[in-house]
Amino acid sequence: MNFLILITTFAGFYLASNPSHSRFLLLFNTLVGTMLVASGTGTLNQYIERCFDAQMQRTARRPLPAGRINPSRALWFGVLLSVAGGIYLAVLVNFLASVLALLTLSTYLLLYTPLKRKTPLCTLVGAFPGAAPPLIGWAGASGSLSTEAWLLYAILFLWQFPHFMSIAWMYREDYARAGYWTLPLGRRQGRFMAWQTIVFSLALIPVSLVPALLQRAWMVYFVGVLALSSGFFYYAARLAFCRTNTTARHLLFASIVYLPLVFALMMFGKT
Repeated sequence: MNFLILITTFAGFYLASNPSHSRFLLLFNTLVGTMLVASGTGTLNQYIERCFDAQMQRTARRPLPAGRINPSRALWFGVLLSVAGGIYLAVLVNFLASVLALLTLSTYLLLYTPLKRKTPLCTLVGAFPGAAPPLIGWAGASGSLSTEAWLLYAILFLWQFPHFMSIAWMYREDYARAGYWTLPLGRRQGRFMAWQTIVFSLALIPVSLVPALLQRAWMVYFVGVLALSSGFFYYAARLAFCRTNTTARHLLFASIVYLPLVFALMMFGKT
């Protein structure tokens, strides 16, 4: 996950930068600061959910539920990473990038994390902070946010739904055992997963093509992203109709391939 965060942050920075200027040090500082905050968020999230993670097979061997790390040390380590990342961005990048990173952290931990045990709509809430990395990268390079920055945000926002639904479906029994409402209970489970997977992956096709219409990318981008988005939708539709762990795993893999390639094409086609 942190790898995808770095990729999308880098894409936002690159697309906001003037190609005639070398800004390696600023890019490096933006990525380091973002990674510190992201790592702090992940650490604090695992601290908050340590008791529930112990009830899930996929997370029971994490350091906190397995008892390999003292919870208080994990708490302070997460706080240290988060505060250090926020200060790092504010001092060595700019104030806007720092605010965006810390706002992402707070909405993720204070809204999304507790809502996972309250309502299946937690996915919608979590998608807002989850799509922030390209905004941080854009702000790091330019000190402001433009229409193109919000377009990157929209692409990542929509991508998260089929990506997470594939995970939620594969581990639905595990999540239910720990009391997470990533999917509704009973028969509505399959329908809920299906419409979130289909609707958002379908919406991703036209949204991901907008950069070509704004002349931020060229024909290679248009053709490449159309093929990638159509393929992504194919795997999403397979999961929606077949509803097996195998089709969920295929969609998860497709989502991990899709996102870096789309951003790579966008950067390659930058004019």
